[in-house]
Amino acid sequence: MAEDARRKPVHTNNPDTESEALTSRLQNLLEQIVAPQSIHHAVVAVEKGDDTFRWVGAAGTAHPDGTPMRADTPIFIASVTKLYIAGSVLKLVERGLLRLDAPMSTYLPEALIAGLHRLDGVDYTAQITVRHLLGHLTGLPDYIDSRPPGEKTLIEQVIEQDFAFTIEDILDTVRDKLTPHFPPQPPDAPGAKVRYSDTNFQLLIAIIEAVSGQPVHAAFADLLFEPLGLEHTWHPAAQPESIAPATLWVDKQPVPIPLAMRSFGDLTATVDDMLRFMRLLIRGEVYDDPATLNLMTQNWHTFGFSLNPVRTSPGWPIQYGLGMMRFQIPRLLSPLRPSPPVIGHTGATGSWLFYCPALDVYLAGTVDQVTAAAVPFRVVPKLLHVLASA
Repeated sequence: MAEDARRKPVHTNNPDTESEALTSRLQNLLEQIVAPQSIHHAVVAVEKGDDTFRWVGAAGTAHPDGTPMRADTPIFIASVTKLYIAGSVLKLVERGLLRLDAPMSTYLPEALIAGLHRLDGVDYTAQITVRHLLGHLTGLPDYIDSRPPGEKTLIEQVIEQDFAFTIEDILDTVRDKLTPHFPPQPPDAPGAKVRYSDTNFQLLIAIIEAVSGQPVHAAFADLLFEPLGLEHTWHPAAQPESIAPATLWVDKQPVPIPLAMRSFGDLTATVDDMLRFMRLLIRGEVYDDPATLNLMTQNWHTFGFSLNPVRTSPGWPIQYGLGMMRFQIPRLLSPLRPSPPVIGHTGATGSWLFYCPALDVYLAGTVDQVTAAAVPFRVVPKLLHVLASA
């Protein structure tokens, strides 16, 4: 492909409110994001909460055939989906169908979860609650990037050869091949250990299905997509064949893994729909009672530091509430350019969806690169700096 064509940004603005200087700086940042040869495309969206400014930029090619990336190209949002899972769980809590402090065994069959959390000869499975799962407080290993002895991680396996898997397969791996990191932690304790694990949210998906009596894609539609007007957000089990999300990449290789993508259960959406969801979530309009949002943000726990080079999951200094991240660059690491905190979520493919209370701004985007889990934590502070300086 021609280099000029690959780098050319595509953007949409509100001409009544745009700042030419701000737009120019955002476009320059977009071009920096796609400058590395391993980044084939990017989409970046920012929106002020008071509707005075909105900008969406896209650059690069959406697919190996050279199709340009557009501002409205659907993207795989990866673990940003956890915001939607948490939103569904808390709506079921509001309706009296779930209790946060009930053991997960209240909702899941014994045959599915028996012996799932055994550590140092003690079985802690019965102690794991819905709240533990939402807050990554279980200590359960991550089925995606934990490496069973003598084997490859799941993500390495599906990149080599696409295949489908079930919740039973996931939990068998966790139970038989992986070791928990710590016992379930007291949710309100300031020093509680927290470790990111996709296993927790697969269990939450199973709970949503058990309580709602329908597959998770139908539950999402009933609880979120239809009432919130999310017309361009799809679960892989219900995604129309006409929808062609931007291609995922591992460095310079495309990653066509439709079977695994359906098994992961993460959503596809446009950045417009992502911003709409986040705006409604922050305003409390996702829930029947706006105060329910406080459950996601009232207890923050900081992830530990990891030297594992293959981990795609978040670590220090990121904090976690219930289904929501909080991120701020420590002042020690950025003394000359302090960055305000943001709340939201990221995904292992370089996706992000955040709200910055200090600036009243929403941010969404992705680079669709499997090796780019750290990209949002570099890009978002730069976006905030541009917006704050304006």
